[in-house]
Amino acid sequence: MHKQPTAVDEKRETILKTEDLSIYYGDNQAVKHANLDIEKHAITALIGPSGCGKSTFLRSINRMNDLIPVSWNEGKIMYEGVDILSDNINTIALRKEIGMVFQKPNPFPKSVYNNITHALRFYGNRKKKQLDEIVEESLRKAALWDEIKDRLHDSALSLSGGQQQRLCIARTLAMEPNVLLLDEPSSALDPISNAKIEELILQLKEDYSIVIVTHNMQQASRISDKTAFFLNGSVIEYGETEKIFTNPDQEKTEDYISGRFG
Repeated sequence: MHKQPTAVDEKRETILKTEDLSIYYGDNQAVKHANLDIEKHAITALIGPSGCGKSTFLRSINRMNDLIPVSWNEGKIMYEGVDILSDNINTIALRKEIGMVFQKPNPFPKSVYNNITHALRFYGNRKKKQLDEIVEESLRKAALWDEIKDRLHDSALSLSGGQQQRLCIARTLAMEPNVLLLDEPSSALDPISNAKIEELILQLKEDYSIVIVTHNMQQASRISDKTAFFLNGSVIEYGETEKIFTNPDQEKTEDYISGRFG
């Protein structure tokens, strides 16, 4: 399933590795024996039809599925050499290292400033000068500073949908994660906002390792380095995005890419 590394990708290191990962909701197996290597400073896209397990897989990477009482796992998720599915893992600390942005923008009903500083204050950072610097840096990284620098004390809910989503990304970046998980981050946005999100994701790759779930195959082909095709809970094919979209090994992958189903 995995193609041989080329001169382009052999320099990349692995930051996350799933080993025979299966995820269940009660008796229903949503993800079946997934084995994926997620690379540092790369964008990995997860594609496939609705209900195929890709979002469940994504949420497992920072233990968000723990919030679903009937969810349970088999196998391992190795993050920098540690199995993060172990019982002794501090999930709050894990979610600082592996941040997540959801499909629908979900800013807190607070000011822009307080959206970004809320979690920082929770962890004990109350120095205003330092918080000010983090707010500006996070908004700059999210390509939002120039648009809203004069609106930091306005309600985050007064921002446009695209701005709210970039604020949610800035809020995640403020926690200084290593990995960003993006669950269809632009599916609810207009084309202009979508383009801004894609441009932002490409920029963020320099500093973060990114895993994105997307139903938009054009988006996956434009921005990702590697693509995993999920179907009925299984990883059918995983490899360099260009190969997946132009010369896949599996007939099912080609059928999905070409629009024969999905």
